[in-house]
Amino acid sequence: MSEKYKSREERKTATKNTKKQKKKKRNILKQIFLTLIILGIIGIVAGATTFFVLAKDAPPLDEALLKDPLSSKVLDKNGDKIYEFGVEKRTYVSIDEIPEDMKNAVIAIEDARFYEHHGLDIIRLVGAVIANFQEGFGAEGASTISQQVIKNSFLSPEKKLKRKAQELWLAFQLENKYSKNQILEMYLNKIYYGVGNTHGVAKAAEIYFGKSLSELELHEAALIAGLGQNPGMHNPFTNPDGAENRRNVVLNQMANHGFITSEEAATAKIVPLEESLVDAQPEAQPIEAFLDQVKLEIAELGDIDVYTAGLTIHTSFDPEAQSYIDELLNSNKVIEYANDEVQAGIALTNTKTGEILALGGGRNQSETKRRNFALESSNQPGSTIKPILDYAPAMEYLNWSTYEQIVDEPYTYSDGTPINNYNQKHLGQISLRTALADSRNIPALKALQQVGLERAREFAVSLGIPMEEQIFEPYAIGGTRSGISPLQMAGAYGAFGNAGMYIKPHAVNRVVYADDTEVKTAPSPEAVMKDSTAFMITDVMKSVLLPGGTGRAAYVPGLNIAGKTGTTNYSKEDREKYNISSKAVPDSWFSGYTPNYSIAIWTGYADNKQGLVGSEQKIPQILFKSLITYLTEDEEKPDFDVPNSVVKVAVEKGSNPAKLASEFTPKDQIVSEYFHKGTEPTQQSDRYMKLDPPTDININYDENTNQITLSWSYPKNSANVSFEIRESIDEGSYKVIGTTKELKYTINNPIPEAIYRYEIVAVSDENKENRSQAGLQEIVIPAKPEDEIEITPPDGEEEEPQNEDENPDDSDQDENDDSNEDGIPDIIVPPGGTNDEQTGENSQ
Repeated sequence: MSEKYKSREERKTATKNTKKQKKKKRNILKQIFLTLIILGIIGIVAGATTFFVLAKDAPPLDEALLKDPLSSKVLDKNGDKIYEFGVEKRTYVSIDEIPEDMKNAVIAIEDARFYEHHGLDIIRLVGAVIANFQEGFGAEGASTISQQVIKNSFLSPEKKLKRKAQELWLAFQLENKYSKNQILEMYLNKIYYGVGNTHGVAKAAEIYFGKSLSELELHEAALIAGLGQNPGMHNPFTNPDGAENRRNVVLNQMANHGFITSEEAATAKIVPLEESLVDAQPEAQPIEAFLDQVKLEIAELGDIDVYTAGLTIHTSFDPEAQSYIDELLNSNKVIEYANDEVQAGIALTNTKTGEILALGGGRNQSETKRRNFALESSNQPGSTIKPILDYAPAMEYLNWSTYEQIVDEPYTYSDGTPINNYNQKHLGQISLRTALADSRNIPALKALQQVGLERAREFAVSLGIPMEEQIFEPYAIGGTRSGISPLQMAGAYGAFGNAGMYIKPHAVNRVVYADDTEVKTAPSPEAVMKDSTAFMITDVMKSVLLPGGTGRAAYVPGLNIAGKTGTTNYSKEDREKYNISSKAVPDSWFSGYTPNYSIAIWTGYADNKQGLVGSEQKIPQILFKSLITYLTEDEEKPDFDVPNSVVKVAVEKGSNPAKLASEFTPKDQIVSEYFHKGTEPTQQSDRYMKLDPPTDININYDENTNQITLSWSYPKNSANVSFEIRESIDEGSYKVIGTTKELKYTINNPIPEAIYRYEIVAVSDENKENRSQAGLQEIVIPAKPEDEIEITPPDGEEEEPQNEDENPDDSDQDENDDSNEDGIPDIIVPPGGTNDEQTGENSQ
């Protein structure tokens, strides 16, 4: 019994413990739930409080602003108004005049639940948050039409969170005060649709299709609706493919939301885009090229519609410079253009500040098909990239001087592909100055290889030049995959002229918002290279405009200009495809600068199906010369400041490594070049230094060997000196008989009784023209000894012996004759040289 009882007690205890655990768990869950509720309430209260704090300063609704946006004024460098965004090209229409297809197209693509929400679309907001989390911030927006009306009417983007709170608060008020149709009417008359100052759907219908709203077809309404998010990208005149794709997206959305059937959408999508676009296009205004840059810079400040934001935009615009550029491009006063299709892009900036003074966007352009060639980065730079990617980095990282010697020779890329110079010739060892001035390709590639691709790329990017993550060796001569715009090029060259300080080219200096908030927008200078590098590459590029350089046509007497030319080539496939001459080029450039102005000019054809031939390739140089002459006509003409970090040295031409010129170096063999201080040459060249003559010359004759031996001393190291031996026999002319590196020379089998004279000259091995004075010596070769002479008496007679003590009978001899019949001299010169006392002559 006891065991059974114990078991019941245990079960009872276990049951009790289980109930306690369940109760405890319920209590914990209850506490968590209550905590979450409390936190939620706190969050709601905190969020609401924060929202109202941020929104409390929102401006009041102003019906005038809701219907008529605040225009934005653009001021030039003098503070004068040059343009006003948002005051032109607007035709206001009531909601009843707007076709259903037009309204439905905008709602489908911009705010599908417009008639269901009260200013905030929660479903769309959640979807946008998820999309931004998955794809990155900005992947999808969540603004409703009501919010966009508010944004485009009142607010500035000084603080995004605050602006968003105010935008939402005002959107709620807008929804309470106005009907959905009134709000939609405001939006459809307010939105910007591209092409100048085109606002509102009615004006868009006129600009793009030449129709009134009531005449629009479904596919046309869809195209206009699609322009709202990005009119530049979806402009049907300049980007027909992008516009057609966007139109079809709108049609799909209309079908998805039940505004049209799938069949109607399919029918509309097959209509060719160009079928209903207008043919007549208004002429573009030249100032629009500059205004394009203004809009780009305003867009960088935040989500601003410059046409409705009521801004006062202070710019660096120079109206006189712009007017002259317009004249250069659109008349034949300076250049006789081959045809109206020749295009050009010009960027003019201030070297010291980076301010954009004027832009030439192109020639003979219409407003609807306008391209801005000053800002387009679709063209390869050619040799204008060489200072940026090759030589300046070599100066910066390898301490190259303006004299650096490079061998221009047959060469290949690292993969074995041959590289050629423009004239298919090679100059051998040349200086960096010559290589750049004559635009040699092979030295440029060698420079890039020594710098390294990654360092060269980083250097170019620091100058505002766009480069992919990986570049390749053909970039050394301008064979880039992505192009460069004239404005980017002007900014990069401007850094060379500004002591290595890069300032991003900019048109806007400051912006004042409608609420008087002011923002300074001018970028700060950034040191991107040593001032020695900037000065030396500038000094080298001065040579481009001098005789021997490729940019001579841009030269202006009395003006300190540095610059570089550039051309590109067609591929073999393109030449064959478009039947293009082998002498034609698709792109021709000149980028140049003075201490005050930096100018980059591109010329070519818009479609690249026709090339520049002959003198047309000089157009950029001629345009530059005309423009820089105009700009500096009444100004001082300063030179670039020489920094303390460089040294100018007189170098002997051709010396490698560089050597200082000596007092004997010919003037035409001396070049003055710049070096980074501390890297200049210290050793003087002895190539032309007058050599000392040989000294202590001795001459000996050895009867036993019948040899003349010359020996001498030389006062200096004779390692780079040879000795030339010249001989004269019996007062004949001197002839070279040999050259030696030693301090002695032997002559075999001299003629007896002959007089031998010798000159010994020291000659430089490096320069054969560098010769010393001659060291002189002479010797008379003795006759053979008498015991070697055989005297044969006359036939039939015998020679009678003479008494040594008796004098021979010399009555038959001329008393002035000092020789015997056989011509043997009475005086024998002993070995060892002439006897000064006997001859009365000095052997030296």
